Amino acid sequence: MQLNPRYRNDPLIGLEGAPAAIVEPTIRQRRRLTATLASLTDEQWAHASRCDGWSARDVVVHLESTNTFWTYSIEAGRRGEPTRFLADFDPVRSPAQLVAGSQDVPASEVLDGFVRSTEALADLLASLDDRDLSALAEAPPGHLDVSAVANHALWDSWVHERDILLPLGIAPDEEADEIAACLRYAAALGPALAVTRGTARRGVLTVAATEPDVEFVVDIGDRVVVREGTDRADLELSGAAVELLEALSIRRPLDRPLPEESAWMLEGLAEAFDPRGE
Repeated sequence: MQLNPRYRNDPLIGLEGAPAAIVEPTIRQRRRLTATLASLTDEQWAHASRCDGWSARDVVVHLESTNTFWTYSIEAGRRGEPTRFLADFDPVRSPAQLVAGSQDVPASEVLDGFVRSTEALADLLASLDDRDLSALAEAPPGHLDVSAVANHALWDSWVHERDILLPLGIAPDEEADEIAACLRYAAALGPALAVTRGTARRGVLTVAATEPDVEFVVDIGDRVVVREGTDRADLELSGAAVELLEALSIRRPLDRPLPEESAWMLEGLAEAFDPRGE
């Protein structure tokens, strides 16, 4: 279904903590992925990924396009001119159309394009100061701080790295700071997308994860704020961090059913990717 980004001066998602902390893990994850992709055989490039109907090659085509978007979005935000390209973006149909139109491009060219776009994004991220990281730029939920945009970029690529590697029987690297950042963002993204659709209510979600140990609170209202703490919650999630992250990223079900009155806190992402647009 079509996104409904919120373009306001108060970012929809607030992530407490040092804005610059997201830069190193975002660059590391992408460069690690480029190195891994360079070692794949033609058969592995053609192997099915976890993304329905997409091969490993198709996922990389998608990631190259997102690299380009993140770079353009962050550069525009840095100039004080945040874009609004995603106002008409369909997260199901638009990427599928892009991938379908690239079927004649060989894997070697796909890799070259991904490497170039990765280095352009990495160079940009490495050049940002605290002021740049606090500027507004565009991501699927709308205008966010550049640091939160980078966090979205890390989460998206981290999940897609696993989409490529797990079906190939390759164990992805699991860096603690990447997992913690992705988990915090994924826990905020679902409620934030629910807010943009007008289906959210006020609530408090707490997450207590292990391997690595990560605890935080997600305050959901007109904005979604992730902060440290152990408040009384309407919904509590606990368990292994990677398993929780996979569930929040709609790659696997949670290990227990959600209370009906609190399920809306985690349904925003699945609703955004509902191909029926319902």
